[in-house]
Amino acid sequence: MKMLPMNNVDKRYHVIISERAGEALVQHVRFLAQVSAQAADKLRTDIVEAAKSLQEFPERGSWLTDPLLLANKYRKLLVDKRYLLIYQIKDDAVYIDYIVDCRQDYGWLV
Repeated sequence: MKMLPMNNVDKRYHVIISERAGEALVQHVRFLAQVSAQAADKLRTDIVEAAKSLQEFPERGSWLTDPLLLANKYRKLLVDKRYLLIYQIKDDAVYIDYIVDCRQDYGWLV
C-alpha cells in the first residue's frame, strides 16, 4: 500500500491506496496513453487529486450499494465521468481498494 503525503496539518485522514488500486490506475493510464498521452496524464492527475481530496472530506462519496455487499461498507467517488474510486473509511484512514472504469463490468467486486 502507498500512503499519500499530507500537506496540511489540519487534515484528519490518511489516504492509503491498495496495491490492487495502484495497479489498476497504471493499467487505465497505459491504455489511454495508446490513444493520447495528454489525456493519460490528465487522467492520472485527476485520479491522484481526487484521492488526495479525500484527506479533508472522505464522506463526500456516496455509498456503493449492491445486495451482495455489506451495507455502508464502501463509498464511491466518480472521476472524469468514467472512473470510480471505491474506498472505505476506517478511523482516521481512507482505504482506496479499487479504481474501476465504469464502462466495464465490475461485478467481480461482489
